[in-house]
Amino acid sequence: MKKLAVVALGGNALLMAGQKGTIDEQEENVYNTCKNILELIKQDYNLVITHGNGPQVGNILLQNNAGASVYGIPEMPLDICGAYSQGFIGYMIEQQLRNVLEEVKIDRDIITLVTQVLVDKDDPAFKNPTKPIGPYYSIEQVEEFKKANPNAVYKEDPKRGGWRKLVASPKPFRIGNRKSIETLARNGQIVIAVGGGGIPVFYVSPNKLQGIDAVIDKDLASSLLAHQIGADEFYVLTDVPKVCLNFNTPQERTLDKVTVAEAKQFLLDGEFGEGSMAPKVRAAREFIKGGGKQAIITTGSELGKENSGTRIVLNK
Repeated sequence: MKKLAVVALGGNALLMAGQKGTIDEQEENVYNTCKNILELIKQDYNLVITHGNGPQVGNILLQNNAGASVYGIPEMPLDICGAYSQGFIGYMIEQQLRNVLEEVKIDRDIITLVTQVLVDKDDPAFKNPTKPIGPYYSIEQVEEFKKANPNAVYKEDPKRGGWRKLVASPKPFRIGNRKSIETLARNGQIVIAVGGGGIPVFYVSPNKLQGIDAVIDKDLASSLLAHQIGADEFYVLTDVPKVCLNFNTPQERTLDKVTVAEAKQFLLDGEFGEGSMAPKVRAAREFIKGGGKQAIITTGSELGKENSGTRIVLNK
């Protein structure tokens, strides 16, 4: 049986630091990422691809805000904006991966699934929102917003000179359409799913799903997907070839292999930044704890190479 792998694309797969975010820039970045993914396809893997959406959904929120301010167009909630982003990012990945495959005469169907992810409405994260989203506002605007919604939470960013809304980042616990994702992938189709961590939904009543203003960590959701579809391998792509201790200091040390116990201790010791490597290590660790065979954190250019990246293992 062919191996099934989940590949979680990092932010630089879509948008590089310093870029404006034009469609030409994003398509070129995605094309180059897909050329790296080609290495696994040549090795005859079945694949599911996941991706982030932070800058893209932020721009959608800005467009919403501008449309409401100038033309009175009703603003869409965060879950709808997440669905927008899943659609257009999936379209880009599908198209550029198709271009790459046609260059080497490989015929595989590529399918994007807009993915809902179930969260617990009683998750403690909803009482402590930490994830900044959307545009920057003045304190006067924030005060007006809070009149309409007193429970909304905003945080000042002195460096940017404004306030941003904070939303919860709840833990995912069930990936929507996971059976279909697995069936399609094992039948040879390349599936793009769980974009941006998936659209967070909850049961507002026993038989009624509803979206909620929240952002799910995309690496954690990708890890859960890999577990729930019985993937053999889980790849987390980032912008460094290996995980490092004391990153960017004279004491920097790269890690070739890390056990789940070591990873837990490194996380407790604060070795990895919460806005960068910590979620990736945590996601890889969860996959192996759940029975996964191999989890690798690396760059796209190292994908599929022997002994590449940092491997999270159960025991050494």
